[in-house]
Amino acid sequence: MLEMGLAGAVIWSWAEFALRWVHVITAIAWIGSSFYFIALDLGLRKGGHLPRGVQGEEWQVHGGGFYHIQKYMVAPDHLPEHLTWFKWESYATWLSGFALMAVLYYIGADLYLIDHERMPLPIWGAVAISVGSLALGWLAYDLLCRSPLGRDPTRLMLLLFGVLVAMSWFYAQVFTGRAALLHLGAFTATIMSANVFMVIIPNQKIVVADMRAGRTPDARYGVIAKQRSTHNNYLTLPVIFLMLSNHYPLAFASEWNWLIAALVFLMGVTIRHFFNTLHASGGRVWWTWGATAAIFLVIVALSVAPALRGPQAEAAQAPDPLAERYAAAPGFDEVVGIVLGRCSMCHAEAPPWPGLARAPGGVALDTEAAIARAAHEVLLHSGLSRSMPPGNLTYMEEQERAAIRAWVAAGARGERAEPAGGGIR
Repeated sequence: MLEMGLAGAVIWSWAEFALRWVHVITAIAWIGSSFYFIALDLGLRKGGHLPRGVQGEEWQVHGGGFYHIQKYMVAPDHLPEHLTWFKWESYATWLSGFALMAVLYYIGADLYLIDHERMPLPIWGAVAISVGSLALGWLAYDLLCRSPLGRDPTRLMLLLFGVLVAMSWFYAQVFTGRAALLHLGAFTATIMSANVFMVIIPNQKIVVADMRAGRTPDARYGVIAKQRSTHNNYLTLPVIFLMLSNHYPLAFASEWNWLIAALVFLMGVTIRHFFNTLHASGGRVWWTWGATAAIFLVIVALSVAPALRGPQAEAAQAPDPLAERYAAAPGFDEVVGIVLGRCSMCHAEAPPWPGLARAPGGVALDTEAAIARAAHEVLLHSGLSRSMPPGNLTYMEEQERAAIRAWVAAGARGERAEPAGGGIR
């Protein structure tokens, strides 16, 4: 990615922004419809006046009007002319999310995906592990649901939680902390979207086809679809947390990041249990919020546990050819001075800036090697834009931003400084 130069960096950054925007919009639509229908289903009222085959009904008021909604246990006697299908929200969310992951983590694998200290994978190998794990995750989950183990909902959810914990640990051993938590979110989101694409919608289509052919629909297709929809309901909140985690180094940069991610799923269960019980008129189970707060406090403690043990010996850094090239480029010495003077009070392994426990974004810029490795981020945030320093707090001047642009451009062209300059020391 660092080889693309200035124009490529601009295109790459805006492509990421556009895809992220689409992903957020479609995710809002999917999550909103999913939460609505679960709440509707749980809140259905039964009565003797209901038509034959109707499981329950609910009256709702919204936007100045009244809505009367009825749910058929299997299907109505006659198929209505118009059916609204809720499926594109799920598909668009997954497709835009995968495209965003490809732009950020596959094209930018050397910067965001591969941890050269942990496992110095080739780019193709890291991408293969990423894509393969998403596919294998769905196959394993689907096999569990269809097996005899899936007949007990509680046992199935415990088994699924075990799979998620194992994948959380696996990703943390293979990828960067940022990518590990993001991939666990993608792993879970793939299961959720595949539930819609591979099970829920096909089962609904079978029921519709039976009705059009004059056959009595089989109730088991609706039962199976309801099971998968319930799973999606409980997995949604953890996925949101994991997708947001890349903005919070205390979550992804901790050595306990895999356990933090696993505990997030328990918080998702307790929060959803409160609302699902409420929608089912089971009252307000306030203990769930106490349990959620307790789990969150454990997560906070895990995030700072390594720092409380005191300074650790610095691990050996695997050679990074791209970083070496940027360190050898003309202007590197000048940029090092600029970054150390304008950025390192926050972007350091132990930031001296009050209130910061970790470097923002997990990006430390307090050594020459770190600055060379972060050439792309320095360019985007301080060379091509004025996002850093925040509010130009340290008064970075325009000629300093121009020096950053010139340095990255020279490195992208493969230029080398005179023997007396450049180099990681």
